[in-house]
Amino acid sequence: MTQIAANGLTLDVEDAGERGAPVVLLIMGLGMPAAAWPDSFVEHLVRAGLRVVRFDNRDSGHSTKLRTTHQPNLQFAIARALMRLPVHAPYTLDDMATDAVELLTALGVERAHVVGASLGGMIAQVLAASFPHRVLSLTSIMSSTGNPSPRVAFGSPRALRAILLRPSKIDDVTEMTNHLMRVFSVIGSPGFPPDATLQREHLERVARRGYYPAGSARQLLAVLASGDRRTLLARIEAPTLVIHGRDDPLVPLAAGIDTANHIRGAQLKVIPGMGHDFPPALQPEIAALIVEHVRRAENLPDGRAAA
Repeated sequence: MTQIAANGLTLDVEDAGERGAPVVLLIMGLGMPAAAWPDSFVEHLVRAGLRVVRFDNRDSGHSTKLRTTHQPNLQFAIARALMRLPVHAPYTLDDMATDAVELLTALGVERAHVVGASLGGMIAQVLAASFPHRVLSLTSIMSSTGNPSPRVAFGSPRALRAILLRPSKIDDVTEMTNHLMRVFSVIGSPGFPPDATLQREHLERVARRGYYPAGSARQLLAVLASGDRRTLLARIEAPTLVIHGRDDPLVPLAAGIDTANHIRGAQLKVIPGMGHDFPPALQPEIAALIVEHVRRAENLPDGRAAA
């Protein structure tokens, strides 16, 4: 892990793979640090000849935490967003996209293949639309457009309650791990039940890296304050792959379809049994989809991901 200054913040970064290989920038979802990208998934990409950069978003992991004087009323903010009323937030998705661009600059990377999951997919979309000269390709996974239609915007009430529930102790790794186990038991992939021991090991690494509920609340405000991005998505020129689980209980499949419909030329891949996570059984398939997408964008010969 390396600490890098970007956009007035300090971002914690992991960088794997050969220098000179095509760069894949991984952007993780709500409240999750870079450790939420499974190491085995990253290894699939590295073995395919890619350089993989993952980092803790602001307000998560070991990156800069913002400090605010009051706890946001998320239910009130969600209600305002549904009514298309302004939502006030300390920062927006545009700011988080700028974090990512300045991180690439600090690493000396001119252009990257950007892959985002959930909130990270929203950040990646904004990055591709607002900084087209920095994005070689876009992969948006289990994400959405900000369309406020309830059919598109919301999954099951149980899944929403799970992600909004705060853990009882934020400074206790065991309790934080137990909290994450409960969350992913609700939002995970129904078609690919996890090995409980392996899942706990993975989520304990996430908890140790830093799961910060106050930061998660501000990140959610950033999503709500950024509003409906469908018009913005029409500006995306980078080759785009949209991956979505058919059985995602948190961000419904309608959101993935909506995303693909609003990005010109986007390819949609729907995976049966997949929920809102990266189950080990699906990691090779998801990685292979990304590698093939990168290969096409790089115009490389069949069977190679990088020169």
